[in-house]
Amino acid sequence: MLRSARIFIAMPLIMIAGVSLNGSALAEGGGSAPMSAPMPSTPLTPEEKATLAYNAGVRLIKDADAELADAAKATEPKKQQKFQDRAQKYFSKAQAKFESAVELKPDMYQAWNYVGYSKRNLRDYSGALAAYDRALTLNPRYFEAIEYRGHAYLGLNRIDDAKRAYLDLFAGNRALADQLLVAMQSWVGARRSDAQGMDGAALQEFAKWVDERSSIATKTAGLAPESNTARWH
Repeated sequence: MLRSARIFIAMPLIMIAGVSLNGSALAEGGGSAPMSAPMPSTPLTPEEKATLAYNAGVRLIKDADAELADAAKATEPKKQQKFQDRAQKYFSKAQAKFESAVELKPDMYQAWNYVGYSKRNLRDYSGALAAYDRALTLNPRYFEAIEYRGHAYLGLNRIDDAKRAYLDLFAGNRALADQLLVAMQSWVGARRSDAQGMDGAALQEFAKWVDERSSIATKTAGLAPESNTARWH
């Protein structure tokens, strides 16, 4: 689910002097003196280019998530597949935008987070984890990356790592912890239908842990400080 909004920076003004409405100087003899040629625009800095790439990627992620939502609502397998295929194309394009952003500005942790998000939705879980790790190296308290990384751990059946991700969020951002817990409940249901290499005993133990954490979360919901609510940038 898309959370981070676009990043805004002060972009340089493009100064154009002496240009008519159709972009050309007035013809000589037309009652006015010839106008000067357009001044060149100020070149964008690498940071500005990175921001533009990031914002373009965010728009593509929004499109991809919308396609997945349509796929979830579709009742016909062909329509579901069509929406899913469109989503995959958007995620692939978004990944390229975010990778361009971090190439231009390697410390843009938000873009690294979305490199991971794109790769995870393209089923490249190992690549997603590497991107999330990079984001969290740059900003260890970037809770969105912690939650997203938890989803990637689930995709790889790394339930102990997923547990740690949840506990980190429970201590630092209860809203995102709740969202990861919902994903864990869905994951348990999916693995019960199709184990995908998950050991049955380990699955049952994890399911019990998820139920216990759900009970604790419900009982302590009113105790979470306001600062622990999700931040939507």
